[in-house]
Amino acid sequence: MSWTRDQMAARAAKELKDGFYVNLGIGIPTLVSNYIPEGVDITLQSENGMLGVGPFPLDNEVDPEIVNAGKQTVTEVKGTAYFSSADSFAMIRGGHIDLSILGAMEVAENGDLANWMIPGKVVKGMGGAMDLVAGVKRVIVIMEHVSKDGQSKLLKECSLPLTGRRVVDMVVTELGVFGIDKKGSGGATLLELADGVTVDEVKAKTKARLAIATGVKAA
Repeated sequence: MSWTRDQMAARAAKELKDGFYVNLGIGIPTLVSNYIPEGVDITLQSENGMLGVGPFPLDNEVDPEIVNAGKQTVTEVKGTAYFSSADSFAMIRGGHIDLSILGAMEVAENGDLANWMIPGKVVKGMGGAMDLVAGVKRVIVIMEHVSKDGQSKLLKECSLPLTGRRVVDMVVTELGVFGIDKKGSGGATLLELADGVTVDEVKAKTKARLAIATGVKAA
């Protein structure tokens, strides 16, 4: 057994703190908004120019003009503000966003992140990820632990073009939670195992150097 996409999002949501300004990437990270802990008040920011992003709408609430950066329809909350994309990125580049939760294709043991393109494949552009990882105070990645062809995505070094160097603080996958030593000599630390997952399974599917935190059971 391992965590589902919703369980991964729920685990990442535990890192949200009261008063945080948070940016969620497309894909699994958008699910985090469904699992904000009770009593925690955060403000979601979208780089297309929206501060105060609400939950996904019911069918009878859909407004095609209210969308997040991933072009998904969302709702407003009390106090929602709209502004230009330039102002939105000024918030990000100015260090005013506390946390960004992103998806990734690869993460290296030193915190390098690759999440915007695969050589040879057509992409629409790099989006806002490069600004986000350079400007926010903390970066959490939610991703599947291995690729579709069975290769580890938590590596010693990224093989794909980088989004940012030494930017990732934590990785959440279906196998568990990993701390990243982005300021030191590098290396990932297994902080928490998903239900039914063993340390041996994690080691077999991880190419990065891996330490095991105290209290993590071997089986």
